[in-house]
Amino acid sequence: MSLYVQIKKKLGKFQLDVEFTMEKGVFAILGASGCGKSMTLKCIAGIETPDEGRIVLNDRVLYDSKKKINLPPQKRKVGYMFQDYALFPNMTVEQNIMAGMGRKPDKAKVTSYIEKFRLTELEKHYPSELSGGQKQRVAMARMLAAQPEVILLDEPFSALDSYLKWELEQEMKKILQEVGKPALFVSHNRDEVYRLCDMVSCINQGKMEVIEEVHEFFQNPKTRTAAILSGCKNISDVEIVDAHTLFAKDWNVTFHCSKIPEHTVAIGIRAHYFEDAKEKDMQNTIEVKEYEIIEDPFEWNVSFRADESSAWIQWKIAKKEWNAKEQKIPEALGVQEKDILFLQ
Repeated sequence: MSLYVQIKKKLGKFQLDVEFTMEKGVFAILGASGCGKSMTLKCIAGIETPDEGRIVLNDRVLYDSKKKINLPPQKRKVGYMFQDYALFPNMTVEQNIMAGMGRKPDKAKVTSYIEKFRLTELEKHYPSELSGGQKQRVAMARMLAAQPEVILLDEPFSALDSYLKWELEQEMKKILQEVGKPALFVSHNRDEVYRLCDMVSCINQGKMEVIEEVHEFFQNPKTRTAAILSGCKNISDVEIVDAHTLFAKDWNVTFHCSKIPEHTVAIGIRAHYFEDAKEKDMQNTIEVKEYEIIEDPFEWNVSFRADESSAWIQWKIAKKEWNAKEQKIPEALGVQEKDILFLQ
């Protein structure tokens, strides 16, 4: 299976310009609100039409601006799950599933989907009578009943509270593993992407910056946007002093490194990676001249800086490791070279 997407679409001053190929598993498009994630899915599904480009699914051309090919949604074999699941409120569970099967639905297949998605005894229930997890299973069953070749998931957990979100996320993971269909998953939530996806792409202002295996993306983000989306709280522009020295301009701090990758324009340090510089005898340190402490349920958030002209830096530490009410803030915090993110 393969999906190739190369499209451009202009909306006012916004320009969507993406190109990628996905072959199997769950492929994430991670980005902030308004960056073009959902528009990309809608163009693949045929809900929106690109200005130019090409979309090919399993060697079938869905869209080609040069050849003037633009298949309607019902002929694309693309399953699309909306954020709110978009179940028909006046139809029962059984009728919703049948709606995805064309004019002559097979009753035996409808029954098999009801059993497969654990909806037995709910066949005659309406969406208003279902829990969030049940609605999600009905939406997946209806979508898969149409026999799609690829699944598109548009932020399916965005409107849920944290407890229900976790429960439905685990349900979704099981469903995707069971059906074995490749899926394109759109989200702005890095935790969802990390737990559910195999590959991840980073989209910024309509353009994809990186496409990587999910663990590599989070361990070693390559760009400023990728670092921010992966959860890095501390990022500074840098000035390269020499082959082994750089100056973090936002923090007014000099770092010494064994090697500085080519094209480095910024560095990032994750908030959990700081340590007491004196205890560890560290080379790359930042003096704590000013600080503020904010208490969370299970950790301390310490904002600090080297001087009043510097940007604030975040340090997060678990309460079981350090007690801000009993211990003093270290005079300097340090970071190991292996924990510095070099960003292009």
